[in-house]
Amino acid sequence: MAVASWAASTAYSLGDIRRAATDQVTGLFFKCVTAGTSAGSEPDWPTDIGIEATDNTVTWKAISSVYADVSVLAPEAIIELFELRLVTALHGSSNITRWHNGCNAALTGGIVWDGNTYNSLAIKAEGFEQTSSGSLPRPNLTVANTDGLITALLLDVNAVTANNDLTGAEVRRIRTLKKFLDGETGTEDPNAQWPVEIWYIDRKGTENRDIVQFELASKFDLAGQFIPKRQLIANVCQWEYRSSECSYSGSNYWNADDDPTGSLATDRCGKRLTSCKLRFGNNAELPFGSFPSAGKIR
Repeated sequence: MAVASWAASTAYSLGDIRRAATDQVTGLFFKCVTAGTSAGSEPDWPTDIGIEATDNTVTWKAISSVYADVSVLAPEAIIELFELRLVTALHGSSNITRWHNGCNAALTGGIVWDGNTYNSLAIKAEGFEQTSSGSLPRPNLTVANTDGLITALLLDVNAVTANNDLTGAEVRRIRTLKKFLDGETGTEDPNAQWPVEIWYIDRKGTENRDIVQFELASKFDLAGQFIPKRQLIANVCQWEYRSSECSYSGSNYWNADDDPTGSLATDRCGKRLTSCKLRFGNNAELPFGSFPSAGKIR
């Protein structure tokens, strides 16, 4: 039975279960543990099981949307779905390709879940795991290529970015139960799922007439990426000059050496704290996009 979505200014009783009104990828429902009336706007829903959220006079606790169904003696077949999401800047389009392997339920044709059709394709997924120690997992996704579909897709994206081989494309792994698929009478539910796993193609490992294999990585494990994105630099402002972050829009101009200049065409920010003070004042609150004290802390 599908779970109703949260509603504003509504009385809820102890034990009521609701899903978020906005799209979530956490695979969580929320159980009322303190009865009351909900607020006028949706609360910040927790993203981990067991965490509570206050909603006016109601308290919700996060629960798994599939726990009750997989805890029975003979649970329904787990359906594994995959989405390949292209990036326009890299691949020339933002198309989404959806597949399923159908192995767990002997589903040989396309299936529909949450209004989207997932075509049947032989897929072998290995190395998906969750760990809190050691190196991050780098799963392998092996996709059948007997019809040349993947090779054709690779040719298309390589015509946009040479030798890209789908690097940077997002792969989503979605798991749900067969009973929750569209068309399952009385039990279809597009919100009942495990947390959606989001990976990125890091490289193409193998390509031949039978298969194409990709190595996936999490967003925290991509080559050339840094966390946090913004580095702690002591004395160089990282904001774009005259942007919403910088916020300077005055008619006084200086060059990169902080010398006065007569026109907007020669106006350049020196990216120093002194440059910021010239524009906003010595004693004003400064939108300086750096960390002046970073080098003074041991």
